[in-house]
Amino acid sequence: MAHIHLEDGTLTLFWVAVWWIATILIIGSSLFWLRTIKKIDSRLITIAAFCTAAVFVIFLFEIPIAGGVHLSMTPLVGILTGPVVGCLIVFIVNILAAAIGHGGWSMIGANTLVNVTEVVVASALFYILAKMMTSPFSRACIATFAGLVCGNGVMVAIILISGVQGVSQSADQVLAGLSLIVAVNLAVAVIESVITGYMVAYLVRVRPDILKMKNA
Repeated sequence: MAHIHLEDGTLTLFWVAVWWIATILIIGSSLFWLRTIKKIDSRLITIAAFCTAAVFVIFLFEIPIAGGVHLSMTPLVGILTGPVVGCLIVFIVNILAAAIGHGGWSMIGANTLVNVTEVVVASALFYILAKMMTSPFSRACIATFAGLVCGNGVMVAIILISGVQGVSQSADQVLAGLSLIVAVNLAVAVIESVITGYMVAYLVRVRPDILKMKNA
């Protein structure tokens, strides 16, 4: 999964503010939507609470590959709760993650943008693909992988645009290093896509009402 594991002080205050402001605008818009346009029912709130707890726990477990990687399950969040509620979930998870040292506090804005991308792309694509294929497993796999690819793209773009303080490497050298990270992330993304596919297919079989709820 894509996540900027950098400490506070790595980015300049200007770029920290830029990514935080962008995140606040997204979260504010999501809250406005939920309060004035789309009211969520108790079932979706329950699912959202479960997803928040589950994703936070998953963040804590690292796979000992290339210095440590982990699954995110953010695409699954988007598929189950929709893009708006999903944005709120990943924002909360990033705050909790920063509280235990999983990325600096100043990285919350940037990391939320990365995860929001994964949530929105996966959520939208999962339901768009319903018009072209009936297999929930295939739809979830494709949507998850696409979401994670886009998330990695946003992660790389944020780092290249912001720059990293105290690093003497050129932009090309930084990009080369990030490319290796992305390659590892995408290999893990294949695993996460299959896991998500099986989970969604199972839910469709035993609790189809969850996915048939009108997502926010």
